[in-house]
Amino acid sequence: MKITEFISQAEKTLFSFEILPPLKGQSLKDLCEGIEPLMEFNPPFVDVTYHREEFIYKKHPNGLLEKVSTKKRPGTVGICAAIMNRFQVDAVPHLLCGGFSREETENALIDLNFIGVQNVLALRGDAPKSENKFVPEPDGHSYTKDLVSQIVGMNKGRYLHEETETGFHTDFCVGVAGYPEKHFEAPSLKFDLKHLKAKVDAGAEYIVTQMFFDNQKYFEFVKKVREAGITIPIIPGLKPITTLGQITMLPRTFFLDLPDALMDELEKCSTNADVKQVGIEWAIQQSKELIAAGTPCLHYYTMSKADATYKIATEVF
Repeated sequence: MKITEFISQAEKTLFSFEILPPLKGQSLKDLCEGIEPLMEFNPPFVDVTYHREEFIYKKHPNGLLEKVSTKKRPGTVGICAAIMNRFQVDAVPHLLCGGFSREETENALIDLNFIGVQNVLALRGDAPKSENKFVPEPDGHSYTKDLVSQIVGMNKGRYLHEETETGFHTDFCVGVAGYPEKHFEAPSLKFDLKHLKAKVDAGAEYIVTQMFFDNQKYFEFVKKVREAGITIPIIPGLKPITTLGQITMLPRTFFLDLPDALMDELEKCSTNADVKQVGIEWAIQQSKELIAAGTPCLHYYTMSKADATYKIATEVF
């Protein structure tokens, strides 16, 4: 079922969450342990992130360095199939521009369509850790709007090596990312909204936001998005802070602000347990306020650890 259909048919705010593919060497059992407790809250869909390949440099006896591709996590297609089979829930794979040619994207979409996936989240993706800026693959997409256009084209039966529409088409509902505090590469929020509008004009049907900790920034973002003529659903992304390290890591990594009121409480914490409790309580209040405002769905970034999100959902849903 499409996410837009889940939202249009819902009588109350929906609960959903996102998981990371497990590290190589871990099993399906390990993955399910991070999902099963949250199924109590009847999520209509579960997002599965994609992590592009990384590179290491191996030094040879002659002193030359060889760039070697490494894959640290299992493939998203297989994980989606396993989740759908195990939990009877819709899986939403993330598709990236980075690391994929157009043909590889088409092949991934063919596989996803085959296993019954109906929703995808289209993202540009970040540069690999070894590079300082995003560079598309040869014959790959530079921008999310182009990835969205390829997916929408397949929905219409247009494939790369066919001169005409084949008659065989996919039926994906395409989501894209939104940034209440703007994408870190955008010079301004207004400029960022132009890129969001381009993704919607290309065929995106819903938006999931980057995490934020100040609901007012989400409400202001929604207002500006609507003023830009974008009418599709906007799903807020939430994450509780759970460790001392995240207090500095999250703002640095995701280019977001922590509200003064939250920082006042976090500064009193001396252990990860204290931080986690503050983070959970803050996320509970965020969630309740968003639900009261009529938000269609709350989407939690779990990092494949269920306990904090479970405590939040128990108080909210």
